[in-house]
Amino acid sequence: MYSISPITLALALVVAPLAVRASEDIADQYPQSPLYSKPYEVIPGVWSAIGATAPPTYENSGHNNNLSFIVTTDGVVVINGGAAAVLAEALHDEIKAVTDQPVKLVINENGQGHAVLGNSYWAAQGVPILGHVDAAHEVEEYGQQILDGMIRYNKDKAEGTEIQGPTITFEDSYDASMGDTKIEVLHLGPAHGPGDTQVWLPEKGLVIAGDIAFHERMLPIFADTVTSAWIETWETAFEPLEATYVIPGHGHPTNMDQVRRYTHDYLVHLRGKIAEHLDNGGDLADAYYVDQEAYRNLDTFEELATKNAGRVYEEMEFE
Repeated sequence: MYSISPITLALALVVAPLAVRASEDIADQYPQSPLYSKPYEVIPGVWSAIGATAPPTYENSGHNNNLSFIVTTDGVVVINGGAAAVLAEALHDEIKAVTDQPVKLVINENGQGHAVLGNSYWAAQGVPILGHVDAAHEVEEYGQQILDGMIRYNKDKAEGTEIQGPTITFEDSYDASMGDTKIEVLHLGPAHGPGDTQVWLPEKGLVIAGDIAFHERMLPIFADTVTSAWIETWETAFEPLEATYVIPGHGHPTNMDQVRRYTHDYLVHLRGKIAEHLDNGGDLADAYYVDQEAYRNLDTFEELATKNAGRVYEEMEFE
């Protein structure tokens, strides 16, 4: 008979209330709100509204990432501005129902739309917005394009959303400790995209990982993603945090074993398959179809698996 470790049991209790995962087959879990799902308390003082694992749509209001907040004795820290002002306002309403503490800081986990487009709401409330310098550059360079893309699917729900980048930037780390809670904002190195940011609560053993970590949906590899660097950042900086709890950028809170399996190990697997393909003289056309069957259970597999393979081929072709 096997035994369950206290950590595994604790994590099981954390996720137990969410019997239905954020599936791409479910249009909305919280129809009375623009949010895809109602925020819940992951561990004491740390809350998260779990987004859909599907692409952004009008039905989910663009809430396909996790919108989290930390309640301290001296204020609230919000992680991610949200994909539109309507989502930021809805999250703020949920925060007010939990605590009388004011929101004192918003942190953007990267420069993508679902992290930054709700910034305009928070800026209007006078809340400082923190982001990595590279994420700030993404907003400055591509903000209008990002906003236009959101308007196309969100239509009337885009009303009130304006381009607003971080008002505070950092490079390697930022001390966002507040009240009784030690909060370290980290850029551990290149990973999924420019300005990837992790929020580490060392005294709680919890990391709000952003898009360095995936497990319920297949991770997307962008044209500018360097998978070898992502693996190195994981092995030398992210894994050594030894986090007990991981709130990924997408999908429910979990543990390091799960995100390792579906992020680090997936990247290693795909690079291995592409390396074999290159060694056999394979071309790009056939690279799209290297074996990724072990990951077919992930949401967005059909949308992303072949694209990921092609991008890794292009990355590795001249390594």
